[in-house]
Amino acid sequence: MRKIPVGILGATGMVGQQYIQRLANHPWFQVSFLASSEMSAGKPYGDAVAGRWHMDMPIPDSLIHQPVHHIEALDIARQSCRFVFSAVSNEAAKIYEERYAAFGIPVISNASYHRLSSDVPMLIPEVNPEHVGIIPIQQKNRGWDRGFIVTKPNCSIQSYMIPLAPLHQLFGVKKLAVTTLQAVSGAGYPGISSLNMIDNVIPYISQEEEKSEREPLKIWGSVQEAEIVPVSNIAISAHCNRVPVLDGHLVCVSVQFEQKPSREEILRIWHSFEGFPQRLSLPSAPTHPILYLQDNDRPQPRLDRHQGNGMSVSVGRLRECPLFDYRFVALSHNTIRGAAGGGILNAEFLMCQGYLGKSC
Repeated sequence: MRKIPVGILGATGMVGQQYIQRLANHPWFQVSFLASSEMSAGKPYGDAVAGRWHMDMPIPDSLIHQPVHHIEALDIARQSCRFVFSAVSNEAAKIYEERYAAFGIPVISNASYHRLSSDVPMLIPEVNPEHVGIIPIQQKNRGWDRGFIVTKPNCSIQSYMIPLAPLHQLFGVKKLAVTTLQAVSGAGYPGISSLNMIDNVIPYISQEEEKSEREPLKIWGSVQEAEIVPVSNIAISAHCNRVPVLDGHLVCVSVQFEQKPSREEILRIWHSFEGFPQRLSLPSAPTHPILYLQDNDRPQPRLDRHQGNGMSVSVGRLRECPLFDYRFVALSHNTIRGAAGGGILNAEFLMCQGYLGKSC
């Protein structure tokens, strides 16, 4: 199979570097276009990230001398790649993602700017694959030809949306209370000062609680005519905290259902869950999206964040809740499943659905 050329917007930042690392040996995609701000434009990639390459592998040899283009170089992007991964800030996403889509270049985004747009899928392929059906409507409404925008959710959402998805389908989630313990890597680089994080927990992350309470409602929503309509019958309360952990967002979940299942039913569903409507046979898809750990002190970020090559959700401590029905703890790797890995999985899924010019 000839590899598909892809681009990365925001290629020199932390999420952009994660894309570089995850795509280095990808069987389907090959990085052929790098874009960043004016500060990095015109430099070879190796020079642009000199002194601030933070991945645990060297820069791929094929990209060390590849030029970094200004993000406004849309003509070069269209000549160089079939679609782009957007790893830019929210402010840059507001300006450039629609420009690229209007120019005929599909955008697979990590930014939050378009997540709640009614005609933009906020995609977890194992959870709401049917939402990609809104893409032709998005293109028609906005007058775009080949371009479109697809986003992924907030980095902590995957931790509990994936294990809740099959339960919601069968028993209906009614109320949800989540307390997130989010790793410092989620704040980017240089992020939070070590003097603030060592021996400390920060009980506030800007806009995280709002995202955690609104984004699941859209993910559980449905495509109706020309928009994705969020569900309105689920109540969600979120507390979001920054903790001194490098990678891995841990979430404590309490959930009430319309119809209460047994504990045995939940465990059986988690064990057999492969995604909707079936297991994703994609390079980045884990064989088991949900892994239940029996030990009372698991999951733990340091021990379990790399399960399924960083793409599985580890779940533990399922027990009855005195306020709701059940409570459990869930963990996902925020910079893999919650960032670049999740974006790449979205692109693989879109390609197999024929939205990127080719189907599997």
